[in-house]
This record gives sequence, structure tokens and C-alpha cells, in this order.
Amino acid sequence: MYEWIKALHVIAVIAWMAGMLYLPRLFVYHCDAEIGSKQSETFKVMERRLLKAIINPAMAVTWLAGLYLAFAGHWFSAGWLHGKLLLVLAMSGLHGFLARCVKDFAADRNLRSQEFYRVINEVPTVLMIGIVILVVVKPF
Repeated sequence: MYEWIKALHVIAVIAWMAGMLYLPRLFVYHCDAEIGSKQSETFKVMERRLLKAIINPAMAVTWLAGLYLAFAGHWFSAGWLHGKLLLVLAMSGLHGFLARCVKDFAADRNLRSQEFYRVINEVPTVLMIGIVILVVVKPF
């Protein structure tokens, strides 16, 4: 069962990361759309659906499967897992921030620039690199 849960965890992580990388990119383009325009309304639908149908469920499955693997594999005493959990908590915090941005765009209250979202778009990549290195290399 452990290997099946691990496969589910990897699939969920891939889905979560795909959404976390795409959503800020949508925000970059949404910043250019005039409030109330057809384009802006289309971005709102895309952002909401991406968050609700892909990113949120993928994060939940990632956490549930990951915690199962940590318990079943007796990994909680491993230093690398502590580091990984810290980075995954940071990713989850970013997820919450992006969810808030979806609400702001939906209410036409975005106050941030394209440049801000371009920078934020790189954060999931940096976190993912750290997480993968910790899981594969297990440096401590």
C-alpha cells in the first residue's frame, strides 16, 4: 500500500505544482485586462476554476498522502523531513496568498503589478527545488 500512496503523493504534487506555477502567470496577464472587460471576466473564471478544481484538491491530497508516508515510513525523526515540511508549509502559505489574490481579482480589487506577480511566479519553483533536493538527496 505504501508504494501506491507514494504514487498518489507524486501525482498530487505534480498537479499542485502545475497550478501553483500557472496561477501567478494568469495574474500577470489579468493585470493588463481592463476591469469589466470580457477578457477580465474570462481570467476570473480561469483563476477560480484552477484554484477550486485543481490546486485546492491537489494540495489536500499532497498533505494527506505525505503525512501517511511520513508516519508509515517512520520518517518524523529524519532531519531532511523537517526541512521538507518547513518548505511545504511555505508552499501552503503561498497557496493561501494566491487564493486571496483570486478573491481580490474576482472583486476587481487587485492592487499589485505585473512585476509583483512575475516575481511571485518564481517562488514555487525555488521551494520545489529545495523540496526535491531534500527528498532525493536526504542531506541530513
